[in-house]
Amino acid sequence: MYIKFPEFMSTYRTWAISSLASSIVLVRLFPHLAIRHSYALTALAIFSLYWVVYGIYSIIIWPRFISPLRHLPGPTGGSFFNGQWSVLVAEPSGIPPRRWANEIPNDGLIHYLHMFNKPRVLVTNPKALAEVLVTKSYDFVKPSLIRSGIGKILGIGILFAEGDEHKVQRKNLMPAFNFRHVKELYPIFWSKSREMVHAIQAELKASSEPKPSIEVGEWGSRATLDIIGVAGLGKDFEALKSPDNELNRVYRTVFQPDRAAQIIGLLSIFLPDFIVQNLPLSRNNKVGAASKVARRTCRDLIAEKRRRLANKEPMHPDIISVALESGGFSDDDLVNNMMTFLAAGHETTASAFMWATYLLCQHPDVQKKLRQEIHTHIPSLSSDSVDHEVLDNMPYLHAFCQEVLRIYSPVPLTLRQAACDTTIQGHFIPKNTTVILAPWATNHNIEMWGEDASEFKPERWMAPGQANAGGAVSNYAFLTFLHGPRSCIGMKFAQAEFAALIAAFVGSFECELVDPEEQIIIKGGITAKPRNGMKVYLNKVGDW
Repeated sequence: MYIKFPEFMSTYRTWAISSLASSIVLVRLFPHLAIRHSYALTALAIFSLYWVVYGIYSIIIWPRFISPLRHLPGPTGGSFFNGQWSVLVAEPSGIPPRRWANEIPNDGLIHYLHMFNKPRVLVTNPKALAEVLVTKSYDFVKPSLIRSGIGKILGIGILFAEGDEHKVQRKNLMPAFNFRHVKELYPIFWSKSREMVHAIQAELKASSEPKPSIEVGEWGSRATLDIIGVAGLGKDFEALKSPDNELNRVYRTVFQPDRAAQIIGLLSIFLPDFIVQNLPLSRNNKVGAASKVARRTCRDLIAEKRRRLANKEPMHPDIISVALESGGFSDDDLVNNMMTFLAAGHETTASAFMWATYLLCQHPDVQKKLRQEIHTHIPSLSSDSVDHEVLDNMPYLHAFCQEVLRIYSPVPLTLRQAACDTTIQGHFIPKNTTVILAPWATNHNIEMWGEDASEFKPERWMAPGQANAGGAVSNYAFLTFLHGPRSCIGMKFAQAEFAALIAAFVGSFECELVDPEEQIIIKGGITAKPRNGMKVYLNKVGDW
């Protein structure tokens, strides 16, 4: 049995109304208790008192003495008022959960306190993961703060839809993302990968430096933006040709958060969403204007696709065209999902490409072996016949890509919020509890992967019968794309795109880090990237 702080008391509007009503009663009936007989001052004092009481209860009393989660195992130490916050901000977002999952004895759940002692529950073993991701997937929704923030920009596409709405959207989108359709997109992946290599070669040739280098993240981002544009939306953003054109500037404004976006995110912790989102800040204004341009572009694309469909003209095999032909989406739904694909399907693969390059530089033997396989199956970069039968028939390429995605999952952790009182592995989870799913922890879990869990070993995916499991004890050990009804619908798309980029890049260049001794510092954000980028020297491989 536990005591809940009344939910209505946690709403600002109720506080304000209650404060005003109380001030009227005090001024009229008990004036000696009112402040200077002033309704305004008395109401303000009562409102402030609510804040103090609520703060003491929510920061100290509830998490430390009442919460049913307090009995779960968790890390020791931490701040009395901010729990493990200092540890969480001092290290990359997935590292503390990885350490706790491997070091703290637990039966699937670890409890820790976040800023202002907000409870967090880290899910660590296959049974608990299956419960959250599969059997009770709709009991755990995207946190309201994220839905109201990012959701305001992207709209309610498949990423933020919940319950029956999500089921309908996923059902209608599945034909566009099944392998039967994705395999038709392989030529696009290969064509854009070749274009990236040619553009890099041109930049290296034009450089006046004796030993020119490139910033891998920039090239990966431009290539994947073009790929999601052509294969996802049927629109070539031409980022590889002209990275500073208007459409790309709009994209960067909306989908690549800057310092101001981080400040706004911090304000969201202290202020109501509707206040933060309507503050007269430059960042809010820029995002609002750029988002309108992006949505208008999406609507124009949809209008053109509908015209072609009505005239029975051939349709481009992109994701949105297939979704449009299904007849299951309104124009608003399609726009929301186009915005979602741009946000979720671009920076994640670009991040994976950056970490793949880093691991290639760290393991020249792997780089050499991978290049040999690529050259065996693809005679030349100019080959036009590189389709799914070619890319999917390279076991070492598959193993390398899977191991990169395991070691450096583009998204270190993702959050869910209990939509109702529920349980995980028999442990009571109160409504609104934040639940943490951490690929950077699960993908390195010693119990599931063995003592070499954090070692980069592509070979683990090449043992008989291990192409999809990598030798782990459970399929839930590989959490990069999640699992169940809320798993990444674009997994096959992303894996194929990634393989094509790696095949073209590794087949064309030998790479080495500009500064092998530099300590890689990972910056905060939704995707994991080196703070200072990834600079490498490239040597062209023969005349491939």
